[in-house]
Amino acid sequence: MKLDPIQMKDWQIAEAAEANMKTVYQMAEEMGLDKEELLPYGHHVAKIDYAKVLERLKDRPDGKYVDVTAITPTPLGEGKSTCSVGLMEGLGKRGKNVIGALRQPSGGPTFNIKGSAAGGGLAQVIPLSKFSLGLTGDINAIMNAHNLGMVALTSRMQHEANYTDEELAKRGLKRLNIHPKKVEFRWIIDFCAQALRNITIGIGGHMDGFTMQSGFNIAVSSEIMAILAIANDLKDLRERIGKIVVAYDRSGNPITTEDLDVAGAMTAWMVEAINPNLMQTVEGQPCLVHAGPFANIAIGQSSVIADRVGLKLGDYVVTESGFAADIGFEKFWNLKCRFSNLKPNCAVVVATIRALKCHGGAPIPVPGKPMPEEYNKENVGWVEAGCSNLLKHIATVKKAGIKPVVCINAFYTDTKDEIAAVRRICEQAGARAAVSEHWLKGGDGALEFADAVVDACNEKNDFRFLYDLDMPLRQRIELITKEVYGGDGATFSPEATAKAQAIEKDPELSKLGTCMVKTHLSLSDNPNIKGVPTGWKLHVRDILTYKGAGFVVPVAGAITLMPGTGSDPAYRRVDVDTETGQVKGLF
Repeated sequence: MKLDPIQMKDWQIAEAAEANMKTVYQMAEEMGLDKEELLPYGHHVAKIDYAKVLERLKDRPDGKYVDVTAITPTPLGEGKSTCSVGLMEGLGKRGKNVIGALRQPSGGPTFNIKGSAAGGGLAQVIPLSKFSLGLTGDINAIMNAHNLGMVALTSRMQHEANYTDEELAKRGLKRLNIHPKKVEFRWIIDFCAQALRNITIGIGGHMDGFTMQSGFNIAVSSEIMAILAIANDLKDLRERIGKIVVAYDRSGNPITTEDLDVAGAMTAWMVEAINPNLMQTVEGQPCLVHAGPFANIAIGQSSVIADRVGLKLGDYVVTESGFAADIGFEKFWNLKCRFSNLKPNCAVVVATIRALKCHGGAPIPVPGKPMPEEYNKENVGWVEAGCSNLLKHIATVKKAGIKPVVCINAFYTDTKDEIAAVRRICEQAGARAAVSEHWLKGGDGALEFADAVVDACNEKNDFRFLYDLDMPLRQRIELITKEVYGGDGATFSPEATAKAQAIEKDPELSKLGTCMVKTHLSLSDNPNIKGVPTGWKLHVRDILTYKGAGFVVPVAGAITLMPGTGSDPAYRRVDVDTETGQVKGLF
């Protein structure tokens, strides 16, 4: 069956490709895995026992490490996952031993506007329904572990309100004096559920819990997801979970999961989840799927464990950082690489002609509605103007000491003159540019892209962090704003100022990394401003402490950790063939 992305939907292509996909046993043999290192979940999905692989191959040199990031996207995404898969397929066509390391999609966008993160066209990860609908249960494990911590916190608050110190002592408990207005933890769920952002819990009698304001965040924003992304092993994960700060007592001291005697039980939920998942591209390249998305509100990286396993098994590892270089790559650069001690050989900046037009003056697309007709007509002027945003992201990658490769993620509606304009501007800026048609042609359409990445990997770079951990927090935020976002500095709400001052005075907290939370739709903290905004300041309204993950989280602008579901969500088009059990309509 001929796979035609123009005539077929992504789920139809995936369904057809799945009829001929490799079993996990075939992939394991091709990858050089030992039998006991493969943990099958059916015939086409497995987990890999990371500890056994890393111990067996500890003396093997690492392969080349490639990170994929992008320009500021349209509301519909920029195609980083598709480009990551296309690059794997292109390298595969060139005979390279390549392994992907991608993030697991969240149920929020999968059933909302954006859809799954499996790629698209002939550059997809399969099986699609497994990939999109829970995979092997990692996010479910994170939800259970996180919410168990919330259960422990709220039940402890109820018991402390209802019992005297002597009665608590009889139950083996010591009063923690948790301040009800200084609770940092919230519940999580893996959907975009705006109705749950702010709730009241404990309504009823004294047996119905402690009454207080609470709410839900989306699951992948959980600190436990961040810990899964950066943990080195199970011991490290257990120690980090025990350091999670859930609240503060009435004297301002932190209350951790260890204080609640729940850290061990939370870790028990994560024992299987720490092993990365093995899947494949439409063309059969192995792909490790581990940790989650949303670099605008989380770290948004594939796991350090998955990357380390891939680097021991493959000659090239392609990973992806969420959203644009100002968010995803900045966290890859200054957080993930700092935690992992891994240095990238190459960074790819993905750009589409339609997004460049958006930054150059075209009407801004509205999620849930068709792309404006202007995007299907040639307009070189819009493209050239929009390249200012691309150049800003190229400059960000260069600040890390890396020469970027620009992937022009081509659509069949793009014109030769539009593509030529992007290529010319990239080359003038000292960046390689390669056109890739992986969506339409798979690996055969990504050969120029693959060759550019191979060439870049063979060059030496001078990788360096943007800031040292000795730099005070507010100074770091100012530096990131000026050097990466292009703003004039930062302002802080009274609450954020008080928290920053406390962090800067704390010998331990002051050394934690900085994980910015900001809109992905603009370089600024205003999602409606495109291009390269100037003359603005980042407004930091709150600062969260993720002590277990090892970073503090400044929250800028009006962004929320619980996205909302739109008026025309993707779940309206998802159904099941009741004869075969095949899921239809995912994209």
